[in-house]
Amino acid sequence: MAAAVDRTERLLDLVALFLDATHPVTWEEVRDAFPDEYAGSEDAAQRKFERDKTELHELGIPLTHLHETDERPAGYVLDRNAYYLPEVGLTPEELAVLYAAGSAALASGAFPGRQDLAHALRKVGFFADGPLPAPRVRLELGGVADARELPGRLELLWGAINAKKSVELDYFSPHTRTVTKRRVDPWGLALRRGIWNLVGWCHLRKDARTFAVHRIRRAEINALKPRVADFEIPKDFRLDAYVATWPWQHKFHEPVDVTLRLAGELAPLAEQLFPAKATRSDGVAELSVPATDLDGLVTYVLSLGSNARIMTPEKAVARAKELAQRVLDAHQEKA
Repeated sequence: MAAAVDRTERLLDLVALFLDATHPVTWEEVRDAFPDEYAGSEDAAQRKFERDKTELHELGIPLTHLHETDERPAGYVLDRNAYYLPEVGLTPEELAVLYAAGSAALASGAFPGRQDLAHALRKVGFFADGPLPAPRVRLELGGVADARELPGRLELLWGAINAKKSVELDYFSPHTRTVTKRRVDPWGLALRRGIWNLVGWCHLRKDARTFAVHRIRRAEINALKPRVADFEIPKDFRLDAYVATWPWQHKFHEPVDVTLRLAGELAPLAEQLFPAKATRSDGVAELSVPATDLDGLVTYVLSLGSNARIMTPEKAVARAKELAQRVLDAHQEKA
């Protein structure tokens, strides 16, 4: 652990050295500034510095070497324009909301990238004009089994996703009540209804899979070649395609475009009730919703009452009538 801290401090000090420099920094000046860190033979010191340069490059810090000219000596420079982020220009109210949301996520105890988030919040607080309010938001993410293990698992998976390193999982299935060993290439994390989900390529199933993080019993990152990526995330990857936001978005069937009509008090709420753009006429809203789980959409529409109707296609209309009849029959039997 001490070695990791020393390396981090050395990298930060290197960045400070190049930011403060008014001319290209020569290798000799670097070594003079860090006599203990780059001690030993010339070859060993240069190899260590090359490793540090590589790590800075991976962190997005644009350190480059300039050749000697008549106007300047050879040396290393850091492009300040590429290093510093442009001014975001948030209003005090926007900054306060951002800070409150980030603080609530951090206080939840189970949020990936906690250290990065804490660092970002410190920056937000530093640049704020005056004290920022305490968050009036609370996130409770501990409603699942083994909640105490959840923060550590999220941090591990977050690091694996960023480094593109495979993970070995012991995963518990609630259906078979067994634990299977999986090798997974992690692509992303999604929080849905208080449950964290990992999406990635499962080498056991030879397909993309979604894993509930709280069902992971053990997780280890591939330690071989830690600076070399094990995989590439598909360019067309979208978390929404795997972790459904709405019940009708679960991928059970081929997508079907369903036309809906909302009347009465539901018409003004169309965009809140469905993720689609509605057209309105005479107090009625119509919209088209793609569904890959038709029953999920039909049951949701039925739950909205008589002011919500399915118009097309015919199979969706028929399914709505069938499910509504089942509900009616069930109530009549009890009566």
